[in-house]
Amino acid sequence: MMESPLVENVLFHIGPVPIAASVVVTWGIMAALVAVALLFTLVRGLAAGWGGALVTYTVEELSDQIGAVMRISDARPFLPLLGTLFLFILVANLSSLVPGIEAPTGRLETTAALAGIVFFAVHWYGVRRLGLLGYLKSFTRPVLIMAPLNVLSQITRTLSLAVRLFGNVMSGAFIGAIVIALAGLFVPIPFMALEILVGVIQAYIFTVLAAVFIGAAIGTTESDQET
Repeated sequence: MMESPLVENVLFHIGPVPIAASVVVTWGIMAALVAVALLFTLVRGLAAGWGGALVTYTVEELSDQIGAVMRISDARPFLPLLGTLFLFILVANLSSLVPGIEAPTGRLETTAALAGIVFFAVHWYGVRRLGLLGYLKSFTRPVLIMAPLNVLSQITRTLSLAVRLFGNVMSGAFIGAIVIALAGLFVPIPFMALEILVGVIQAYIFTVLAAVFIGAAIGTTESDQET
């Protein structure tokens, strides 16, 4: 009988704190991304070769996409956060292709943490750009009576962000496991290709939505729509 995708596999404990497999995989992905970043930073030969060109292209493409979504000319202030989110989610989504590894984004705890980062980043950028009073005033638009609904929307869209990523990644991995169990190892190869496509798309959608939320908080999207 298949284990529920909502049940965590606890590997060990640190004192009273249980450490699940998804947490270990998350640590591993973060360590790998940091190691690759340091490698390209410290080893000049890599930065000058095809690897450096690929990294440069990826950074420029991400910057252009973020700028287009947020409707700003210079997306560099937001690139560290949004670019890191995209790369982490992409690698995390595709990690399930490695035998014995379960994508951490297939766990609600991980996607909730990612959505929480976006939630706090939205308010931080909003206060930083508009000031505390100016940002609080934005919740009263278009009329004061809309303030409670605007506050509620901040919570509901964060929950939606977490559940959307979790549902898509978890369902893909769950269906793949069922197909492998019923059909064997080689038949599900087309499903693996589909899982790669879904993983890339979900990382892109999460990042775009985060950019939209931040753009709305700092007023770039609204001001462009008004003009």
